[in-house]
Amino acid sequence: MTETWKEYEREFDEYELPPDPADDFDWTPATAEVAGNLPDMPLGSWREPGSSRREFLRGVVCSGVAVSAAAYMFAGNSGSARAAVRGVERLISLNVNGKTRRVDVPPSETLAQTIRYRLGLTGTKIGCNRAECGACTVMADDITIYSCSTLTHQARGRKITTVEGVADPSGKLHPVQQAFIDELGPQCGFCTPGQVVSAVALLKKNPKPTVDEARRAMSGNLCRCGAYAHYLNGVMRAAGRA
Repeated sequence: MTETWKEYEREFDEYELPPDPADDFDWTPATAEVAGNLPDMPLGSWREPGSSRREFLRGVVCSGVAVSAAAYMFAGNSGSARAAVRGVERLISLNVNGKTRRVDVPPSETLAQTIRYRLGLTGTKIGCNRAECGACTVMADDITIYSCSTLTHQARGRKITTVEGVADPSGKLHPVQQAFIDELGPQCGFCTPGQVVSAVALLKKNPKPTVDEARRAMSGNLCRCGAYAHYLNGVMRAAGRA
């Protein structure tokens, strides 16, 4: 077998590479050529890089100190703001279902979490947890709100009513609750507490709603079982318009 690689090597050695445009310039920067059109720029401003590793580290440390000092100087006036954030009172009073409860609540906790996990009122459900399904609906001063998107600290000073506070203290069901049972509203039952609270709030404001008014008031509650007609009929039965 002929060793052809030797022939390729000879051809490569004899091959003349094309000229490199960079060979026409000196290796030093063209400071004079660039500065020739800029009279304010000194011609001897360029020098070879001669910084050592120690000088580099010293520069990094010094720049870090300068940035820290600047941050401290600009943040000097925000001390009161930081103190205000740290000084948020965690122990607050909530009026829930006619009773005042003292609870230790961080500033970022939602009302739904407080109701369920601190007060033990598990009738309020957390479904989507982003104010879409209505399972967490409660009343604040007889106005429906999504408790999953309301901070507990925002509810201070307001009268909160959950589904547990809808029935009579004696145990008698609210007319809305009884009407939902009669109309077979609850299917899986997960959305039922929010449906009940929304219907009760509607009848408090408008005891004799039309079908369209009832449908609009209940539109913020999603039912995975699709029992919308049953709940609507329950509202109308409770209003005496069945």
